[in-house]
Amino acid sequence: MEESTLTKEKRFSKLITVVSVIIPVVVAILFGVKIPNVAPLSFLPPIYATINGLTAILLLVAVWAIKNGNESLHKKLMTTNIVLSLLFLVMYIAYHMTSDSTPFGGDGVIRYVYYFILITHIILSIALIPLVLRTYARAYLKDYVGHRALARYTFPIWLYVAVTGVVVYIMIAPYYAH
Repeated sequence: MEESTLTKEKRFSKLITVVSVIIPVVVAILFGVKIPNVAPLSFLPPIYATINGLTAILLLVAVWAIKNGNESLHKKLMTTNIVLSLLFLVMYIAYHMTSDSTPFGGDGVIRYVYYFILITHIILSIALIPLVLRTYARAYLKDYVGHRALARYTFPIWLYVAVTGVVVYIMIAPYYAH
């Protein structure tokens, strides 16, 4: 690796580490902040659940594209997925800053299933931040071997987070206050 690429990689690595810590901390802080005298943004959960579903579909299409040699489409789809993830995050924060959390109302085994899915979704979504950014950075730096190696882990985790985001919404939707 030439010196300038190594320098860029180190710079990216530091930035990714900072962003990967700041995002979950800021989300946790903002989760506890309620904007006074603002109507709940109750229309947002189905929108951000749809974004999760679209992300899952686009991830699958992006893998299909790269496996079929369409690097340009793959790159566009993966960039779109990052933008969708940021859009999701903004909407998710906005919803929780204007609305109380909705408790899950299911009983029995379904309650344990819901919380298992929710907890794994949350933990993996936090772990996903540096994975996505590092995978994207490797492609940006044209380290395609490193990109592919990391993408083998990033892809299934990102797909799981996207799909379980939809599942969590479907499971909690009947309990939203109307």
